[in-house]
Amino acid sequence: APPLLLPSITLSLLLLLLLLVASPRGAAAAPNTEALSVLCNGATYGAGDPFAASLAYVLSELVSETPAAHGGFYDISPYPAAFAYGHAACRPSTAAADCAACLRSAVSQMGATCGRSVGARAVLVDCSVRYEQYPFVD
Repeated sequence: APPLLLPSITLSLLLLLLLLVASPRGAAAAPNTEALSVLCNGATYGAGDPFAASLAYVLSELVSETPAAHGGFYDISPYPAAFAYGHAACRPSTAAADCAACLRSAVSQMGATCGRSVGARAVLVDCSVRYEQYPFVD
């Protein structure tokens, strides 16, 4: 009987390993970028408006800095001609790379939905992003 025990243990360990790798906790899952809401401010800015540069700066900073910030990240553009303010956050359990991917999706969805709006908010399942022309606290 003992010689048959070793293959049985080996098979059991192999099956356990396969279950761990196949489970959602054992394998990396893509972030959930389903939009729960995308809201747009009705006011817009023009093509040559300095707000465009400020907004690009803030959105870039939100995507790059938020994944390492716990509890979210607030930002303001350094351009005094037209300040842009932003805030972004990811679910606490979201890995940094997944957080960044979710934020990129949120920014993309805001751009597609809101165009040149001076303010917008995208709330996705795993992250959220908001920007405005004025200071705010979420």
